[in-house]
Amino acid sequence: MQCPFLESRLTDLDTHYRACNLCEAICGLEIALDGDKVVSIKGDRADPFSRGHICPKAVALMDIQNDPDRLRGPVKRIGKGAQSEWIGIGWDQAIKLVSTRIAEIHRLHGPDAIASYQGNPSVHNYGLMTHASHFLGSLKTRNRFSATSTDQLPHQLVCFWMYGHQLLVPVPDIDHTGHMLMLGANPMASNGSMMTVPDVANRLKAVQQRGGKLVVIDPRRTETALVADEHHFIRPGSDAAFLFALLHTIFEEDLARPGRLSPMLEDLDLVRGAIKEFTPETAARATGIGADAIRRMAREFAAAPRAACYGRLGVSAQQHGTLCQWAIQLLNIVTGNLDRVGGSLVTTPAVDVLAGTRPGSHGRWVSRVRRLPEVNGELPASAMAEEMLTPGAGQVKAFITIAGNPVLSTPNGPQLELALNGLDFMVSLDMYINETTRFADVILPSTSALEHDHYDLIFNLLAVRNVARYNSPALPKPEGSLHDWEILERLGNALALELGQDPRPMLAPRDLLDFGLQTGPCGNASPHKLSLKKLEDNPHGIDLGPLAPSFPERLMTEGQAIHCAPRELMEALSRSKAVLLAEAPPDQIVLIGRRHVRSNNSWMHNSDRLVRGRDRSAMLAHPDDLARFGLQPGENARVASRTGEVLIEAQPSQDIMRGVVSIPHGWGHHREGIRMEIAARHAGVSANDLTDDQAMDVVSGNAALNGVVVRVEKPG
Repeated sequence: MQCPFLESRLTDLDTHYRACNLCEAICGLEIALDGDKVVSIKGDRADPFSRGHICPKAVALMDIQNDPDRLRGPVKRIGKGAQSEWIGIGWDQAIKLVSTRIAEIHRLHGPDAIASYQGNPSVHNYGLMTHASHFLGSLKTRNRFSATSTDQLPHQLVCFWMYGHQLLVPVPDIDHTGHMLMLGANPMASNGSMMTVPDVANRLKAVQQRGGKLVVIDPRRTETALVADEHHFIRPGSDAAFLFALLHTIFEEDLARPGRLSPMLEDLDLVRGAIKEFTPETAARATGIGADAIRRMAREFAAAPRAACYGRLGVSAQQHGTLCQWAIQLLNIVTGNLDRVGGSLVTTPAVDVLAGTRPGSHGRWVSRVRRLPEVNGELPASAMAEEMLTPGAGQVKAFITIAGNPVLSTPNGPQLELALNGLDFMVSLDMYINETTRFADVILPSTSALEHDHYDLIFNLLAVRNVARYNSPALPKPEGSLHDWEILERLGNALALELGQDPRPMLAPRDLLDFGLQTGPCGNASPHKLSLKKLEDNPHGIDLGPLAPSFPERLMTEGQAIHCAPRELMEALSRSKAVLLAEAPPDQIVLIGRRHVRSNNSWMHNSDRLVRGRDRSAMLAHPDDLARFGLQPGENARVASRTGEVLIEAQPSQDIMRGVVSIPHGWGHHREGIRMEIAARHAGVSANDLTDDQAMDVVSGNAALNGVVVRVEKPG
């Protein structure tokens, strides 16, 4: 029998609908509120895109909201190192302090003495996207860095060179494909990446239910590989050799069928000649995948009526990441699966982000120390520490971080710690005192995700279906707090005055959004007639239909051609052939990362519901390798590289390739001075204490976080 009091109490609750913006899946949420308190979070069954699916991270939004360690107002650091104290200050004082100090350094040392770093959450929050340039643009510094160059930069650079825009990124049409070849990706844990795909488990199952096939290539039998029809181990870093061998087979056996793409293709014949050494036999020696299996996979992919090849972090964040992403695009092109239903398609987002975004660039300037080329307006994040530590004209003296924790998320974290400790000034826009922000002089926290509005500018651009959803705030803005865009606007105006510039008025993000919706492809001139008001009237979101072919109209190259053989890639391939086709030394051990559905880089580890239970931060290795190292399951191993060493629990796994060890990304919360109590109790070790700032993708400068050579031994 229903309790009358409980029934009345449930009736009193308010229900709010919005999307989760913690990861790329943008799942719809149904949030039950008792006044200003979140009572429950569950999936929104009426969301046409996510269909009621959520993962554990979404429920943890209430943990972030209620976290006593989350900063609610500006704080200033007093003292250095372990003796630091943090005191609260007012917004006016904080904005004045930051703008004055940044301007002083700008005048004394020049614009390049100030560096900025934007973390992954920057693209998960549209206020940061619309207003960051209002502050950072005033600096006119060339030392701009972001998480892009530790993640997806090869995707963007390849799309710029081939299709004319860094954000014109084809995504697998997973809802209609009949054959999916996936490399270095684990969407069952990540919820998709550079492929916004909520409810991915059911979408992958649907591929198989309609007679299709899922093939996974990965050094670990991941959660996605476990549900695949076929899985092959591959030597980390050799994926490009495998992909070029697939292309070689398709060319040699006359299986290429570009179809309607043919008139758009430039220089495809140059590719065929450049990869003639990549036979299945030579690739087999480099990759560990048999020549017969390579030939069969090439034939099956070419024969499938609808197929899509997709590669993610495992093939991007490695020494040959850009070559991998180029080969993936070529494989989809030569089989006619680019711009084909069931293949790989570009989206038609309701807000045309491409129109207001730089198409791309490469090498307009170089870094001071290593002469590394700029890509899309930024330098490689792996160069940050050396630009701070190396004396001379242009040395970085001040640092701005926005929603990032590069000590744990960029290579050679200990070197970056040393560099941050020696800066003249540092400011962080962040909600926590974490491994990076503990070095800041001032931390400026914004409202939480539930306290501000949001629209997914980027992830609708990468979605496997065209959708639009506006997310109004679930909770009121606390008195005395500022949204992130308001912080950036105030900083930008204050800095402009300090530098003798005129402050620029800025529209609020929602006003910019309304303009973008009404003037976009689904706006006033279309049958959808989208506006902010229409999205507010449809809180579950609006389905705008499946992806559809749009080439050559969407191509942004001169003459709307597909550039199959960009000069920079052809030259990189020529330089890299010997390395790509080399056999691995027999006793070599290499490091790869690992994702988990309950983990989101470093900043979600202060939620008890996400870190409780079995420790997920251990090192995984094949049992034969553990025996070779003289280690018993559960014992600590010493893992060392050129940049450092860690002690970490070792666990055996038959699901990992021999000669490979796996340490997950984002842990290492033992650092002195952080103020994240739960994370510190589940510290783990940072894989980026082992990754090497000198190891990069040979073309883009993206960090090579996978395939790092390490030594593993029993502590003496």
